[in-house]
Amino acid sequence: MSYQDHIIEMSQLVKNKNGAWDGIDPEAVARMRLQNRFKTGLEIAKYTADIMRKDMAAYDADPSNYTQSLGCWHGFVAQQKMIAVKRHFGTTKRRYIYLSGWMIAALRSEFGPLPDQSMHEKTSVPALIEEIYTFLKQADARELGGLFRDLDAARKAGDQAKEQQIQDKIDNFETHVVPIIADIDAGFGNAEATYLLAKKMIEAGACAIQIENQVSDEKQCGHQDGKVTVPHEDFIQKLRAVRYAFLELGVDNGVIVARTDSLGAGLTKQIAYSKTPGDLGDQYNAFLDCDEITPADVTNGDVVITRNGKLLRPKRLPSNLFQFRAGTGEDRCVLDCITSLQNGADLLWIETEKPHVEQIAGMVDRIREVVPNAKLAYNNSPSFNWTLKFREQVFEEWAKEGKDVSAYDKAKLMSAEYDATPLGIEADQKIRSFQADGAKRAGIFHHLITLPTYHTAALSTDNLAKEYFGEQGMLGYVLGVQRQEIRNGLPCVKHQNMSGSDIGDDHKEYFAGEAALKAGGVHNTMNQFA
Repeated sequence: MSYQDHIIEMSQLVKNKNGAWDGIDPEAVARMRLQNRFKTGLEIAKYTADIMRKDMAAYDADPSNYTQSLGCWHGFVAQQKMIAVKRHFGTTKRRYIYLSGWMIAALRSEFGPLPDQSMHEKTSVPALIEEIYTFLKQADARELGGLFRDLDAARKAGDQAKEQQIQDKIDNFETHVVPIIADIDAGFGNAEATYLLAKKMIEAGACAIQIENQVSDEKQCGHQDGKVTVPHEDFIQKLRAVRYAFLELGVDNGVIVARTDSLGAGLTKQIAYSKTPGDLGDQYNAFLDCDEITPADVTNGDVVITRNGKLLRPKRLPSNLFQFRAGTGEDRCVLDCITSLQNGADLLWIETEKPHVEQIAGMVDRIREVVPNAKLAYNNSPSFNWTLKFREQVFEEWAKEGKDVSAYDKAKLMSAEYDATPLGIEADQKIRSFQADGAKRAGIFHHLITLPTYHTAALSTDNLAKEYFGEQGMLGYVLGVQRQEIRNGLPCVKHQNMSGSDIGDDHKEYFAGEAALKAGGVHNTMNQFA
């Protein structure tokens, strides 16, 4: 509905109240409605799920249409990210937000900083989703409020062409509300617990839920050791639980991202149930590290299985966990992915130990032999030392090609002395093109960085503390922060406006007319940044 249509509708409604609502300005209501486009989280989930589905179709047609996101640990961080995206690129298209369980554990738990092991409160996940969308909706209200003020100014000046131009901007306004891919870890319990939490996340606005195949009570960060996976049937139950949650709430286009940690996981907590040779449980058990034994070898407490007429004893650790055969990670990973896609997952997440396009592509090629349109969400993780890993890749490629690498000490490739060398430059170019290359070659539909704003907050705070508490004093803040905000045109330099003071002034005027006591007068210090 256009701006004028809202005004006409409200004008008729006020008129029908026979004078009782004459104090209501229909145009003010129209503005408030446009500034609050999304009334519930479910509306957001449905809207953003449709966006993701369209983006996935566009990627299938052309892999240069990949999507990206940055992980955000607070609503303000997500808001500033999307304001920046819209300001620099003119659109939010194909840019999402990632909600990281790692950052919730480290930054949002009432227990204080925690490792990424599903020890934080599960309710903190939907709470952060709701918080992010509250801030994104406020970004809409703020930007539209500015357009409304510009519209009033054009009317006052009698500039009809300008007025129409601004009204067109209002009618074609692009929201800051974008899809969130939200991390549900391993589901925080059994399939019922997963379903209940998924519902809360969807009701808060999540259109895409990422779930991993680790044991929920033994969950580890994907870049830590000690990961323990579950049999496929157990994971499929949780995939179904998430899909049921989407369907129950009417988000039929909801997206499930199935994450496998099998590449780096060498342990399982249980032997899969198998009824017939070659079934899914038997395939899972085939990866177990076993010793062939005779009935006479069975001792107290042994767990044994049979395969192809042989009696096998899986190797069990004192922790009561069973061990997979070394070197089976990639095969298990491929089977995980195929099985997940065949049971309702929409996207895959393969957690690798390094960012290597061909390593990822090798697995995706095998998956696509069975599911041709398989697509990934890939973690461009800060846990990788990107500089070192790509310099190592270039070093190894050059050595294999017979190029002279004698000028480089492989043990010291991180050294700044290599920054401007041919090797350093080529490595940086590979990092620059990694996302486009991965999208084209390795089926990566969505590139994300899980923890970027954790690191940027730490870096910027360190820089400010070093300067402000040192010899620079207040100049440390002015040079490093405020002057940069002003010269780069960051809207946040007007922090009162960013926090909603102008929106509040507009509302005061709607409610009280000329009697409104507004904050944005001539004595407001934010006017220094006009």
